[in-house]
Amino acid sequence: MDWERSRAAVPRFEFLERAGSTNDELRIAATGADASTWPHGAVVVTDEQTAGRGRLGRSWLAPSGKTLAISLLLRPGDGRAPALPLEAYGWIPLIAGAAMTEAVRRELDAARAARLDETADDGDADGPGLLDVELKWPNDVLVSGYKVCGILSELLPPEPGEAAPAGVVVGAGLNLTLDEHDLPTLTSTSLLLASGRRPDADAVLADYLAGFLELFDAYRAAGGDAVASGVAARVASLCGTIGEEVRVELPGGRMLLGTAEGLDPDGRLLVLDRESDESQAVAAGDVTHLRYE
Repeated sequence: MDWERSRAAVPRFEFLERAGSTNDELRIAATGADASTWPHGAVVVTDEQTAGRGRLGRSWLAPSGKTLAISLLLRPGDGRAPALPLEAYGWIPLIAGAAMTEAVRRELDAARAARLDETADDGDADGPGLLDVELKWPNDVLVSGYKVCGILSELLPPEPGEAAPAGVVVGAGLNLTLDEHDLPTLTSTSLLLASGRRPDADAVLADYLAGFLELFDAYRAAGGDAVASGVAARVASLCGTIGEEVRVELPGGRMLLGTAEGLDPDGRLLVLDRESDESQAVAAGDVTHLRYE
């Protein structure tokens, strides 16, 4: 595959036949001697990642050729806009998650439309059913409750004499054509399993990259104001966690049970605690939607 559409969506696109971790590859390149050749929006992609990782240091492994590992470089202070305030970085995983949710929705909608055409030709009046695609706070994409993508953001160290990070590497792992025997967990799925059709990987990736950069650049132009940029409304409209009964495993092992009410100005999840009947802002934690248990 030549990745024509994905290459056109970003200023630099590198596809690796194999990588330990695309986040590591991009981080090393973006901070090395040739860092200036890795601009805002540069991307490293592979379909064979051997040492990927997720949140909380978890490993992320997948069979060769059946998933995409995608790492995108953000340079908020690259001269086109002022560097973001540190408190604004919390929205970045949510922006990535929103862009991936929309890309997955469009791919599954296209697959459903194609199958409806096929079933109409075959005289099948029912056709395939609708699928629910949503963002699970802070950075998973679910299809009818099953995880199809996870996201991990990592800050680059500041330049000498600077306080702000030199950039952010945003990694995403997207399950393309895993079958039921390949799935890493019982709560995972793939685009192939969800739609019954092999996805157009280049189309999905290009859609994600273009949507991510469009949304992030609007956010950056607004100085990291999620409301003024439209980011807060867009994320909230896609976030299936809001309004759900949730269990949150907080750092340190404490559990929080309650109702996810919304997001605060920094992108934290607001949870109405069942025990105290008070709202708590969650910056980090493992969230479970209790409707799927």
